[in-house]
Amino acid sequence: MAFLEHDGRTIHYRLLGAADKPLLVLAHPLGMTQAVWDDLLPGLLPRFRVLTWDLPGHGGSAAASPECDAITPEDLAQETLALVGAAGAEPFHFVGTSIGGVIGQQLLSRYPEVLLSAMLTNTGPVIGTPDAWKTRASDVRSKGLPAMADSIVPRWFGPLAAAEQPALPDGWKVLMGRGDAHSYALLCEMLGLADFRGAFGDRNVPVTLVGGSDDMATPPAALEALADAIDGPAPHILDRVGHVPSVESPQQLLSLIEQHLSS
Repeated sequence: MAFLEHDGRTIHYRLLGAADKPLLVLAHPLGMTQAVWDDLLPGLLPRFRVLTWDLPGHGGSAAASPECDAITPEDLAQETLALVGAAGAEPFHFVGTSIGGVIGQQLLSRYPEVLLSAMLTNTGPVIGTPDAWKTRASDVRSKGLPAMADSIVPRWFGPLAAAEQPALPDGWKVLMGRGDAHSYALLCEMLGLADFRGAFGDRNVPVTLVGGSDDMATPPAALEALADAIDGPAPHILDRVGHVPSVESPQQLLSLIEQHLSS
């Protein structure tokens, strides 16, 4: 467990593995924490130094200040680069899911020189609609995260994971409910404005895209739109997996990460 002061806020992060190995940075989805990567660590650490962290107001990271009225993808990219700077390991490999994939798109479009490779999962150049994100931000501010978790968390997981791990949704409802509503609402508003269509120029960064066939938040069509936006390969769509493959099917995702990084 470690902490970094950045832009007036404390970030909770983990830097695991030997310093002489390539750095792999993992960015988690909205409403969750860096714990989503735990089941992958035993398979990753023999080959990589792994950096994970909690987004603003998530897990052990400090909330956005009450005076903060916006968080942008650039803010989150700078947060990522500050953590990488603390690790002293640039360039690096990047894997991000959902909003973590939005961070990856910002890095890919603005700072491709820092990336050895990027895997973007369960994300898209546009996620949802501006109105839907505005409504969610308003509801989170008025009702609080514990109340909103009841309707949001079940959308994260496909029917197979929910059947095989019956306590999974309830456990994540507890974790989501402990987050900071203001920070979460700002991130919702950020997602409502984020649009990476046309943002990617020439690049020399290997990119792999991954989605889930049962993902309601970022369905396969969102990954296909991202493949078009980056002029990249067709996405890998995991059968009977929802929005969080690192939790629902960690061995499948680990296999894809190993293939991606080996190539």
